[in-house]
Amino acid sequence: MLEILASPFATCLVLTGILCYFGIHVIMREVIFVDLALAQVAAMGAAVGALIGFDPHSVQGYVAALGFTLVGAAIFTLGRFRDARVPQEAIIGIVYAVSTAAALLIFGLWVFLKREPKLVDTL
Repeated sequence: MLEILASPFATCLVLTGILCYFGIHVIMREVIFVDLALAQVAAMGAAVGALIGFDPHSVQGYVAALGFTLVGAAIFTLGRFRDARVPQEAIIGIVYAVSTAAALLIFGLWVFLKREPKLVDTL
């Protein structure tokens, strides 16, 4: 029994150390809610992919969401300045709110166009 549990236990110990290290750096850099913002950016990417015509459960839908997430992460990375007048947490909050609102609007438009296919030609 101990032979079976030795490897998972060692993995838990290693992951605890790694996650503590990452957690300290996240708190030091004051980017606590960046994961939530990037999740909403990914949802916006999935919404844009669905609006374009990709199936949300397909590889193309995944690539659309991943592409938006990578662009958002690059913007967060490159947008960090030493003498910032606006704190990065405020920018992260704005990105979160705008991405959430945009994803809801895009998904609403997608559902509307699915129900009214004759209006697709007018857009």
